[in-house]
Amino acid sequence: MKRSRSSLVHQVTYAFKNPRKILPHLRRLARDTWFRLRTRDHVAYYRAVMKSDTARDPEGAVGSHTHRRWLALGRMQFDYLVEHGLKPECRMLEIGCGNLRAGHLFIGYLHTGNYYGIDISPDILMAAQDTIAEHGLGDKLPHLTPVRDLRFAFLPDEHFDVVHAHSVFSHSPLHVIEECFAHVGRVMKPGGWFDFTFDRTEGKEHQVLREDFYYRTETLIALASKYGLQARFMDDWERLPHKQSKIRVTRRAGAL
Repeated sequence: MKRSRSSLVHQVTYAFKNPRKILPHLRRLARDTWFRLRTRDHVAYYRAVMKSDTARDPEGAVGSHTHRRWLALGRMQFDYLVEHGLKPECRMLEIGCGNLRAGHLFIGYLHTGNYYGIDISPDILMAAQDTIAEHGLGDKLPHLTPVRDLRFAFLPDEHFDVVHAHSVFSHSPLHVIEECFAHVGRVMKPGGWFDFTFDRTEGKEHQVLREDFYYRTETLIALASKYGLQARFMDDWERLPHKQSKIRVTRRAGAL
C-alpha cells in the first residue's frame, strides 16, 4: 500500500532516515508558501514552480536529476507507447510536454508535423526548443504551444489518435484533471486513446505542498466515466521502473 506522504508520522520517519533532505525540504516549503501568496490559482502557482525549477536545471524541472535518467525515462515512455499501438502515422498530443524528455523521441518517430506538445510553462517550452535544436529535429516541424488550461479550445475536433500526459496529473488538483476529462474526448479520434500517469494511493487521497497529488485509481476511473470516457488500469506499466501508475482512456462510441 502506498501510504500518505502528508501524514506527520511519515514526515517524521522520513526526516529521521534522511537527515540530509531536511534543509532542502524546508527550502521547498518556504518557496511553496511564497508562491501561494503571490498566485491566484493552481495553474499560476505551478507555472511559478516550473519557472523556478527550469532556471536551475530544465532536466531537473521535469523530474530527472541526471541526463542519464532523463534519457532513460524518455525511452521508457516511448517504448511503452510504441509497444501499445503508437504508429508513425499517428497524430499525437502530449500534455505537459516539458523539455521533450520523451517528446524528442516521439517527434523523430512520427511523420512530419504529427507531434503537438502543450505545457503551462513558457519557460520549459523554451528549453524544449533547445532540445529540438540539439537533436536536429527542426525538419519534423513539431508544434509547441503554451496553454493556460486544459480545455484545448484552439484544437480541432477528432484530430488526435494518441493523447499522452506523463507526470501531469501527479501535480494536478482534481478540478484540473476533471477539466481535462471534460474536453479531451472532443479532440480524440474515434478509436484513439489517452494515456496518463498519476501518483496512486490505496489509502486516503492527499497532496504534498500543492505540488504532488495522490489519487485512488477508482476516483480517476469514475471521473473519466462522467465524461463518456472508458478507463482501465495498465497493469503491465507497474512492472517498469517508475513510481507512478498508468491509466488508458478511450472514448465511448457516440460520445463527444
